[in-house]
Amino acid sequence: MPQVTELNDLQVFPDGVRQVTCRDCLAEASDKLGFSFSMAFQPIVDIDRNEIYAYEALVRGPNGESAGSVLGQVTDQNRYYFDQAARVTAIRLASELGIEAHLSINFMPNAVYKPQACIRATMEAAAIYGFDPKRLIFEVTEAERITDRGHLRSIFDEYRERGLMRAIDDYGEGFAGLNHLIELEPDLVKIDLNLIRGVDEHRSKQAVIRSTAMMCEEMGIELIAEGVETREEYETLRSLGLNRFQGYWFARPGFETLPIPEMP
Repeated sequence: MPQVTELNDLQVFPDGVRQVTCRDCLAEASDKLGFSFSMAFQPIVDIDRNEIYAYEALVRGPNGESAGSVLGQVTDQNRYYFDQAARVTAIRLASELGIEAHLSINFMPNAVYKPQACIRATMEAAAIYGFDPKRLIFEVTEAERITDRGHLRSIFDEYRERGLMRAIDDYGEGFAGLNHLIELEPDLVKIDLNLIRGVDEHRSKQAVIRSTAMMCEEMGIELIAEGVETREEYETLRSLGLNRFQGYWFARPGFETLPIPEMP
């Protein structure tokens, strides 16, 4: 992990990257990034409780352009600024839109130089915008290339100590699999959409999801099925014991709005 020089309340990172407050973060990001972005929100529903469990913040262009159009502009030089600005933007919009459920934010572990310093803007943003940090969920995709797994564990440990929830996204897609569950001890796991797609027609997928659900229950980990697009997929997953879902069958992401899901 890169060395970090600490100067009282100022963190100085490689290439002159620094962070003081969330306002600093946003002000500097506008210069360092060279592009702007916003967020869309997609609900995660809890069927047993018949309620919205969370909204996931999904990066979009300033006029609703695709996530790819934004992420394609992220480089090694601006990754830190983007990751920090994305967190603050998600929290600000969530507060303005009046989200009362959890807020799920994707983060880039390779952009986090030092967990204690990098979470400062997140906690400050939550305080400034009046968003309870205990309703924050931070997702890391299993498919992302992790250069230092010990560093990722230190991030998860810091979030746990702060009372923040931690999730593994795209479970079943990446290289780590069971090792991630054991080493990171997440609060939530989101099953990769490639396992979800057409699950009603694939007994092998059903077997994998059933065993994953049983294992997560034993470990005290909540399970979410993402990418659900058909009633058949939903009903099959429901029969396997899942109760939290995300996908187009319930609601598409809404640009700077909170879509109301169709509940079965």
